[in-house]
Amino acid sequence: MSILVKPDTKVLVQGITGSFGARHTQLSIAYGTQIVAGVTPGKGGRLFENKVPIFDTVADAIKQTGATASAIFVPPAFAADAILEGVDAGLDLVVCITEGIPITDMVKVKRAMEGKKTRLIGPNCPGVVTPGEGRDSYGGCRIGIAPGYIHKKGRVGVVSRSGTLTYEAVWQLTCRGAGQSTCVGIGGDPVNGTSHLDVIKMFNDDPDTRGVIVIGEIGGSAEEEAAEWIKAHCRKPVAGFIAGATAPPGRRMGHAGAIVSGGKGTAAAKIAAFKAAGIGVAATPGEMADTLLKMMGCD
Repeated sequence: MSILVKPDTKVLVQGITGSFGARHTQLSIAYGTQIVAGVTPGKGGRLFENKVPIFDTVADAIKQTGATASAIFVPPAFAADAILEGVDAGLDLVVCITEGIPITDMVKVKRAMEGKKTRLIGPNCPGVVTPGEGRDSYGGCRIGIAPGYIHKKGRVGVVSRSGTLTYEAVWQLTCRGAGQSTCVGIGGDPVNGTSHLDVIKMFNDDPDTRGVIVIGEIGGSAEEEAAEWIKAHCRKPVAGFIAGATAPPGRRMGHAGAIVSGGKGTAAAKIAAFKAAGIGVAATPGEMADTLLKMMGCD
C-alpha cells in the first residue's frame, strides 16, 4: 500500500503550459503517472503533448476527467488562488510546488481550508512520490519535481521539510535495496498545509510501511510535536535527521521557516526531542538510511 497517492491516482496540473510545469508534467508522464488534465485559464480546449486535455478551470477538469489530485506550478502571485480553486472544486489532494508565496496569502488559504476535505502538501515543496512495480519503479505516481528514477517500491516511508535531503534519503535506501512506500516533501515554509505529524500518523496506519525516516530542520516546533506523538503512539521504528546544527540564531538558512528565533527551534532541542522519543538520530545526512535499517534489523 501507500499513503496520499497510488499508481491509479488521476492527476491534473495547474500551470501545465508554463515552462516549469510543462517540463515536470512530461517527467511525471514518463514515470507512468496518470496525468489526465491540465488547467490554464484562457487555454481550454487545447492539448498538451497532443494527448492531455487542457481546461480553463479545475472544476471543468474534474468533471470531464475524474481527477482527484492536483500539482500546482503557478507563479507566487497567483498560487494561493490556485490552491483555493482546487479546494473549492473538491479535490482530495493539492500539491503546491510554488516557492515564494507571501505568508499573508498562505494564512488566508489555511483559514479558508478549515473544514474542507482537501489536503494540501506544500507550498515550496518537492511533492509526493509513490513508486510503482515496474522497472525503475515505473508505473508509480509522481506529483511534483522529485527525480523518479531514484525511487524503488518498498516498505519505508520518508517525510521531510527539505527537498534535497528527501532525495538523499531515498537514494540511500534504494542503493541498499530498501524501497519506499511513499515519499512526502512537506516544504519548508512557515505556513504550510501538512505537517510531519500528519504524515507520520498516515505512515503509522499504513500496514505496508514498516519504518519511517523523518527529516527536519531548524525553526518552529513541528519536529518536537511529532516526536512527542511518536513516543506515545508510534508502533514502527523511526529514524531522523535535523539540518541546521551550525546555523547562527536569527539568520534564515535555506527555507523561509528555517530560522532560530527567540531561542526556539534550535537543532539541539529538536535532536534532544528525537532522542527522548526513541527516534534513531543520524549524526550526518549520509547515515539516514543506515540508522533506520539498523533499527529495523536489516543491517
